[in-house]
Amino acid sequence: MASLAEIDDPAPVLLTVEEAARCLRIGRTTCFALIRAGELESLTIGGLRRVPADAPAAYLTRRRAEQRAA
Repeated sequence: MASLAEIDDPAPVLLTVEEAARCLRIGRTTCFALIRAGELESLTIGGLRRVPADAPAAYLTRRRAEQRAA
């Protein structure tokens, strides 16, 4: 059975752009630029832009692989 803490504070499935930027330790404007360039996955729900919680890690994995290959 789930604990009360798990019910009240589930792990986020989606992040705001600001939260994703904080995860990556970059600015909000840079984060939006990565989204516009298609480098960071995002989706629109209603009028809100959201980033899947696993997208920042996937972005870093791709960038690391690109740098190793270079």
